[in-house]
Amino acid sequence: MLFCIIACVSHAAFLGVHGYFMDNSIRLAPALIGLAGGSGSGKTTLAAAICERLGNCKSAVLSIDSYYKDLSHLPFEERAGVNFDHPDALDVQLLIQQIRQLRCGKTVKVPCYDFTTHSRCPETRAFQPKTVVLVEGILLLALEPIRSLLDLKIFVHAPADIRFIRRLVRDVRERGRTLDSCIQQYYATTRPMHSAWVEPSKAFADMIVSGEGTVDAHATLLIKHIERLLTDTTPQS
Repeated sequence: MLFCIIACVSHAAFLGVHGYFMDNSIRLAPALIGLAGGSGSGKTTLAAAICERLGNCKSAVLSIDSYYKDLSHLPFEERAGVNFDHPDALDVQLLIQQIRQLRCGKTVKVPCYDFTTHSRCPETRAFQPKTVVLVEGILLLALEPIRSLLDLKIFVHAPADIRFIRRLVRDVRERGRTLDSCIQQYYATTRPMHSAWVEPSKAFADMIVSGEGTVDAHATLLIKHIERLLTDTTPQS
């Protein structure tokens, strides 16, 4: 089964972005495309697919997972017990600051986060403002100050069982977690926080997209919307 659009606003709603000449020859500000959805919904895969098709010279992906607060001052046991699915776990002010800097065409230094130790790494990553910046994260649309900075808001929906299995596989393979710790975290924080924060944020999306199946057709379709957003908007004075 292919990705499919579940809901979509009218074409006119996409045209809130400004700062582009009609021929797209001069970029005054990047278009910020937000992708939210539950952990394991497929938003990261979709963002990567869109970026791949647009090309690295025109697009880049910014994950809000990079903006978890540094917990290195706490013992590891306390770090592991933090509710990472709540907005309080994020350095929201830094994220807002850097998104605003990107909108102004400035390169920012994005934090690097180590999920195995629940702490920030000493080094940062230089992030340049491309024509399209895809911002993705589970709580993206739940944060009003960030939500208001986005030009197009997409929510990727997937059933709970699919999301849980994907998250379980990822955390064990990529983040050094045990099976028991993944299950415990899911019941303690991931599931209730999804109900409290992530699912309600769907109401703020311009588009709701299914996260099941392959991404090829859907990424191509979304790129058409993004390109229309870039080319159909007359720059404001």
